Amino acid sequence: MFPDLRKAPHALFSLLFPDECRLCETPLHGYTRVPVCAACLSAPAALSAEYFCSQCKTPFQNRFPLDLEGRCALCRAGARGFDAAYCFGFYEGALRELIHLYKYGGMKPLAKPLGEYLSRALPLDEGFDAVVPMPLHWRRRFERGFNQAALIASQVARRRKIPVLHAVRRVRATRTQTGLTNAKRRDNVSGAFRVGRRAGRGRSLEGLRILLVDDVMTTGATASACGSVLKKAGAKSVTLLTLARVDRRAPQPAVDQYQTMGAS
Repeated sequence: MFPDLRKAPHALFSLLFPDECRLCETPLHGYTRVPVCAACLSAPAALSAEYFCSQCKTPFQNRFPLDLEGRCALCRAGARGFDAAYCFGFYEGALRELIHLYKYGGMKPLAKPLGEYLSRALPLDEGFDAVVPMPLHWRRRFERGFNQAALIASQVARRRKIPVLHAVRRVRATRTQTGLTNAKRRDNVSGAFRVGRRAGRGRSLEGLRILLVDDVMTTGATASACGSVLKKAGAKSVTLLTLARVDRRAPQPAVDQYQTMGAS
C-alpha cells in the first residue's frame, strides 16, 4: 500500500516547524521559521544603568570608576582596540535565551529579529563605511555550522545600506575566556586575528569607519584584539556593536559552559 502523500507535507512541517515556543512552551499558531512566540521575541529589555563609560559603555553603579571625561580605567589606559561600543541589553533573561537558541541551537532564522535589536542599539546619526563580523576559528565554525556574528552583521549592513567585509581571520584557536582576569583575557587573544591579504575582496581598509559586530561582550578583550588589527590595517575608527554584554557591576554567580564561550 502506498503512503498517503496528502499527509506528508503536514508531517514534514511539524518536524521542521515546532508547534510550541522554545522558550515558554506556549502553543504557536501557524507555520513559522522562528520557533519563538511573539511575547518572548519582544521580551528582551534595552540596557539600563546609572552610569556608563563614555567610550566602551561599560555600566557602573556609581561615577567613581570614571575620570572627568567619563572613561573607565581600561579605556584611560588605552587597553581598548575600539573607539566606541554599543550594546542592546544585558546578557540575561530572555535575551540570553534567544542568543543561546540562535547560537547553540542552530536556529539561524533568529538572525533577523536579533538583527533588529542590534539596529535599535546603534544611534541613527552614527555613520560607517563597512560592517565587519567577528570571525570564528575554522574549527569552531565547522562545529557550529555557521558564524553567528556574520548573520546578524548582514542584517545591520542591509538596514544601513553598507557592505559587509569579511576582512579579518581568526588564525589561532583560543581557550575559553571564562574565569580569566582582564589581563589574561588580553593575553589569550593576543595574535589571534589577522587581516587577510584580500581584505574585503580587495578593498583597502585605509580610512574606513568600521562597525565591528559580535553577539556577546564580556570584558571587550576579544573585540579589542580584533579592533587593533583593523586599525593597524588602516581603519580610521572601529566601533563595536553587540547584542548583549555581561553585567559586571557586581560579583557574578557561577556561569554555565556557554556563558562567555567565544564572547568579546
